[in-house]
Amino acid sequence: MSVDKGEILLAVARAAISSALGVPRTADESAPWLAEPGACFVTLTQQGQLRGCVGSLQAHRSLLADVKSNAVSAALYDTRFMPLTAEELEITRIEISQLAPTEPMAFRDEADALSQLRPDVDGVVFEFGRHRSTFLPQVWEQLPDPRQFMAHLKLKAGLPDNFWDEGIKLSRYSVSKFSEKLLAGHRSEQPVAGHQKEK
Repeated sequence: MSVDKGEILLAVARAAISSALGVPRTADESAPWLAEPGACFVTLTQQGQLRGCVGSLQAHRSLLADVKSNAVSAALYDTRFMPLTAEELEITRIEISQLAPTEPMAFRDEADALSQLRPDVDGVVFEFGRHRSTFLPQVWEQLPDPRQFMAHLKLKAGLPDNFWDEGIKLSRYSVSKFSEKLLAGHRSEQPVAGHQKEK
């Protein structure tokens, strides 16, 4: 089931990007579960390097609509990159992370919070006032130490890496990850995760 699901989601994302770039492409959108509420991040890479990543932390529309919108946004509207061109499609690898609902974490202090984190499992949302950031579970590949992981979350939120305050809120989520394996006859590198933009 998961393999079929991944193939369907990846095809939907690629078709959405292709169509947005003026290269019409169709995908099977008939699966009933596509109409259910869902949240995802769509990550684009080229030869292992990040090329765009946009996603939703909370389900606020159908999974089908979320995948399509986030795929197009990652390709064309991630302000850290130039918009993707039709010529780049063949060398661009798509990865979709479907999020489980976020769960608030209860902790006494930073040490307690760090002790609860599960490397390679938890995606984490960091919140303090107007400061907010998230890392997908894939980021543990680059930041395997919980203290380092948390420090970079703070930096991403625009705070010092040693900042701590009792007003900090943390929540976590898990993902089901689906990746395109082969492109243009070459096996892709693992993507460089860690820089997601939330819509």
